[in-house]
Amino acid sequence: MATENKLKKVLGLGFGIAIFIGGTIGVGILRTPGEIAAFLNNEWLIISVWLVGGLYILMGCGAYAELATSIPKAGGSYNYIKRAFGDYAGFISGWFDYITNAIAPAFFCIVISEYIAMLFPEIKEQTTVIAIAFLLGFTLIHVGGIKNGSIVQQITSIIKVLFFVGLIVACFCYSGIKTTPIEINPNVMSAGMIIGFFKSIQMALGAYDGWYAIVFFAEEDEDPNRNIPRSLYTGALIVIAIYVLINIAFLHVLPASAIANSPLAAADVAKIVFGENGAVIVTVIAVFSIIGILNAFLMIPPRILYGLSRDGFFIKSGTRVNSGGTPIVALLASSAFTLMLILIGSFKVLFSLATFMSVIVWGLTYCALIKLRISKPNLLRPHKAWGYPYTAIILILCSFTLFLGFAYSDEKSLFVIIAIAAISYPVFRFLKRG
Repeated sequence: MATENKLKKVLGLGFGIAIFIGGTIGVGILRTPGEIAAFLNNEWLIISVWLVGGLYILMGCGAYAELATSIPKAGGSYNYIKRAFGDYAGFISGWFDYITNAIAPAFFCIVISEYIAMLFPEIKEQTTVIAIAFLLGFTLIHVGGIKNGSIVQQITSIIKVLFFVGLIVACFCYSGIKTTPIEINPNVMSAGMIIGFFKSIQMALGAYDGWYAIVFFAEEDEDPNRNIPRSLYTGALIVIAIYVLINIAFLHVLPASAIANSPLAAADVAKIVFGENGAVIVTVIAVFSIIGILNAFLMIPPRILYGLSRDGFFIKSGTRVNSGGTPIVALLASSAFTLMLILIGSFKVLFSLATFMSVIVWGLTYCALIKLRISKPNLLRPHKAWGYPYTAIILILCSFTLFLGFAYSDEKSLFVIIAIAAISYPVFRFLKRG
């Protein structure tokens, strides 16, 4: 049985923290230390990059906590942008946000299948089948209701944290057998230390991405005014601690020059600490990390579609919710899109486009914070962003800088975004007229 426009308020603080951890910690933290070491080759600078990235998301937590508790609706950012800048801004930002989040599950399904094939080489020809199996399996879990997704998210997040804590402890217990450092390529520093530092921060922010996932579920939270700020800040402190400690742990085992340019620094460290089984251990950690992210990102796009449908920006049946509290039509539509991308296999190009779009949504969200403070001074704000307006200005400047960087380095995605923006207004007018 299904009803319309009735999401269930069944989520609590445990889910909020789990979706933060599950939607953030992934393969990025296992890969990026080597890339960052190539740019900096200095232990203190490497650690400072992760601390600066952590400060950035803490500022973001304040902004999103204010917006999500002031406007606790399903779908996240586009609700705030719509309230601040009008229907069209909400329409285009909502679809940008949907594309950003709907592409991700296809990528995660494929990556999981590839890592499983590493553990079991005899099935390496079946990666597409495995990817589809994961998609269908998790879709069925979510068809059963929001509580199923919440339980899976909390279990996978706990397992993920335990794995990372175990890896960190093992590294610190390492006896310190001397290894021969790998000489760093001098060309990697040719751009200069400052440019290298900013490129490293960009990589770190990529590893932190996904931290604001709880805001998509604000309408399903039992007590959003209390749980959303606590989820954001608690999750942020846990993730920052894990990211900083794991980098310190890696550098305890190997010097920066030894992991520089490594495509999977965690594997290099694990081979030293655990021997030949190190690669297997890191692969298992990677699989569980991605499973938690996959679960989160199969839940997020349907909430965006639900909100868009309610505002007339998608089909009316997109608001249909089943007895378990799942926006069922939106879930099936998003899973069908993910299945199509897995079968086509060309979504990696779209992934760059999605990253570009996400920066635009972030920037508009932070602008919405300032606009609503000015235009809606009487709006109920159960939580206020710390350091306002300075933190909001810093966030906007960072988003604008990232936008310029992407525009310079990815002209194809820029042209696609311009084209989408050009055709979006006629589509918006047609939907509004309907």
